[in-house]
Amino acid sequence: ATKLNRDFVELDDMIELREKMSIKDIFEKKGEPYFRLVEKEVVKEASSRKNIVISAGGGAIVDEENFKNLKNSGTLICLKASPDTILKRTKDLKTRPLLNVPDPKKRIEELLKKREPYYNKANFVIHTDNLTIDQVVDKIAGLIG
Repeated sequence: ATKLNRDFVELDDMIELREKMSIKDIFEKKGEPYFRLVEKEVVKEASSRKNIVISAGGGAIVDEENFKNLKNSGTLICLKASPDTILKRTKDLKTRPLLNVPDPKKRIEELLKKREPYYNKANFVIHTDNLTIDQVVDKIAGLIG
């Protein structure tokens, strides 16, 4: 967002602000279906803004309405990584409720398989396994221009 001179919106932050609790607590106290309803409202709101970069969680675009809102608002870029890379990046995070399970790698593999058809509908896909954050940013900036 900084490189493109745009505002940045993190959907999870918007959800936490709106709900006045962490994503983890929303999942624990109100459940995933409730979280997805709030996520849908936040996606719709963020998608209506102009000249922003939206960071959406991996499950957001599985919902058809979310996908349409995000895709219609701009360029949809999917940042992909292997299950091993995702596990490495998230292993110390207790804020990922879907991965707080006995076998998080297996769960990552299941989620990726389920979400793959939706991820493949993005305008662009960037494989991030062997890239630094700066390299990913440069790739995105090159695609967006």
